[in-house]
Amino acid sequence: MLSDLIAWLPWWFVVGVLAGLCLTVLIAGVFYVGTRRYPDTPSTGPRRTGDDRKRREIRSYLELIGERFVEDSEIGGRVVEFYLPERDVAITFDVRTYFTVGETETYTVLVEHEMRGIHLGARLPFEVPEFEVDVDGSDEGAEAIRAAYAVLGLPPDADAGEVRRAYRQQVKRVHPDHGGDRETFDRVREAYETASDHAATQSASATS
Repeated sequence: MLSDLIAWLPWWFVVGVLAGLCLTVLIAGVFYVGTRRYPDTPSTGPRRTGDDRKRREIRSYLELIGERFVEDSEIGGRVVEFYLPERDVAITFDVRTYFTVGETETYTVLVEHEMRGIHLGARLPFEVPEFEVDVDGSDEGAEAIRAAYAVLGLPPDADAGEVRRAYRQQVKRVHPDHGGDRETFDRVREAYETASDHAATQSASATS
């Protein structure tokens, strides 16, 4: 039956179908061999704006407390941004990596997008020294805060409410969906993170 059907079909059609099947098998074989020999590098997920700043802050903080660390280390099939080999502690910015590595014996710390490096100490499973100055150094830290307030068009003594209102006004003006550009939008967002954190710290100090 099948042979009769094939005999009835034009020779060029049969040749085309067979050539297509052979090509499909060949491509599938290439992909299979490629994925076996060159597997995907484990990833922490998409890189977000602000990760470079977080890396600098956490790197500075770990150096400040004298903790040895390794960057971009693979644990449990995932890559964590920082690993403390002497403590078996992993620090990651990615939620999926946090839960995956958390299933191993390694103690895992999740650093959210808005978290500043100076706050890492409270999440580490060991005691760390307390510092009164910013992790970047008093002069550089103060300069970063002044620059952040300047981006928002505010004086350095503006409170959290003023920072929030200024940020909302700036975002409406510079958002890419409203005719702004991505670089300016990211700069305003990072300035807001720095200024709001500073304002919250000042407010807590004033009430304590």
